[in-house]
Amino acid sequence: MSGDDNEAAAVRTTAPGRRDILEAAATAFTRGGYTATTIDDIAREMGATKGRVYHYYRAKADVFLDIVTTGMQELIDGVQPIAGNTDLDPATRLWRMAHHHAGLMMTRNSFQRVAMRAVEMRRLGEAPAQQQALETVVAMRDRYEQLFADVIDEGRQAGVFRDVDSRLATKPLLGALNWISLWYDPQRGDYNTRQRVADEYADFILGGLRRSPR
Repeated sequence: MSGDDNEAAAVRTTAPGRRDILEAAATAFTRGGYTATTIDDIAREMGATKGRVYHYYRAKADVFLDIVTTGMQELIDGVQPIAGNTDLDPATRLWRMAHHHAGLMMTRNSFQRVAMRAVEMRRLGEAPAQQQALETVVAMRDRYEQLFADVIDEGRQAGVFRDVDSRLATKPLLGALNWISLWYDPQRGDYNTRQRVADEYADFILGGLRRSPR
């Protein structure tokens, strides 16, 4: 499933009322940051009144955290089936996992940028009041990283990948992929551009882990 297919799937599985709010809020938070963005800004982005937002959410922080958990869950839902497909060798699985992640950084750009920012805010002690909810997000992130680490371990044991610390190797791997969300412009990219970017990143990541021929 391509990143574009997964974007459509994400839209279908979210209730229409919440979906519209989250789409508008992700754009608003991406543009203005968490602190500066208000419920009024979110409503304005939707072309609605703030009463529509308050119908579903009690506070701005609740909207923010729903975006973050949605973004993280979209990553997990797309990558987990690939990671668990043992009919594929570890190198193929890792390539497809990286490709899928790269695709979501582009097709779900605002959601993924907000999700990245939330983890950073927690680290810096700038997070919204719902600390327990953010701990859930961090747990989701750790679970997601472990999917990559497990496949890297399989490839290492099979002699396909270099002898690396798999948990450590996931950090630069995901760091490179996540950076796409910061430089990619969703207004200018098309399907072919997204596929080319995802291909290049997946090739780059796999090449960095492959064992060199002796």
